[in-house]
Amino acid sequence: MRKTSYLASLAVAACMLFASCSNETDVVNQDEVSDAVLSALTNAGFDVVNQAPLKFENGYLVEGDIYLTDADIASLRVGNRLPVEEQYSTDNLVSTTGSRVITIYAPTGRKGYSAGMIAGLDLAIARYNAENLEVSFQRVSSSNSADIVMTRLSKRDERRGVLGSAGFPTSSGDPYGEIKMSGILESSYGLSTGGIATIIGHEMGHCIGFRHTDFFDRSISCGGGTANEGDGGVGANYIPGTDAGASLSDKSWMLACTDGSDRPFNNDDKTALDYLY
Repeated sequence: MRKTSYLASLAVAACMLFASCSNETDVVNQDEVSDAVLSALTNAGFDVVNQAPLKFENGYLVEGDIYLTDADIASLRVGNRLPVEEQYSTDNLVSTTGSRVITIYAPTGRKGYSAGMIAGLDLAIARYNAENLEVSFQRVSSSNSADIVMTRLSKRDERRGVLGSAGFPTSSGDPYGEIKMSGILESSYGLSTGGIATIIGHEMGHCIGFRHTDFFDRSISCGGGTANEGDGGVGANYIPGTDAGASLSDKSWMLACTDGSDRPFNNDDKTALDYLY
């Protein structure tokens, strides 16, 4: 995720990644992505111009917060530009068989997360569970039993403005198993519990199959030129019952970029969650 300039006094500036625009050129020069990878991402429909992919962990950070390895990129099919609608899902979704509890582990303490970050995670979980879906979430005390492990980004990634990353459900129907989150959303950006919950909830949304609400035009929330993500080779399926189009004022929790504010589920978000789960 990046952040867009909005609350200068809080140093909150750019999209769901909260990466500093002034550092963008330096980041790309330091972590140059090969032409072959750029071509594969472009052919899949991802925008690599308005938001250049970054080398990240053992792969790449694409569209701000989507983590793809070389193997993931090699398996992408040719993507398509899709029309304007409101909510979208990937082809793969989480299998529930009527009811499924998805467990999440997040470390605490010196090398983990602050009480404020954990409060944000707990609020994100509570928001999903309040919707009475076929999937629910539960925070657990051990990574061994967790479906999703939330681990802290490296200090280097935190310094270059990365806020979080996640992937999409597996072909076998499991949620994506890892969320990488910055540990300085509270201390450096001054975000509220609700703002932290929104960002963590956004990554949880990717893990269970949600694409960005404004994937057809990221400029709605990110600014800059029109940028259609396409289906990215992973699917961007319109969710019936959600309104055509997307707007910044609707404040969907799955908009590509954020100003760091609190964004609980709006009516279309709730419709989309209910339709899928």
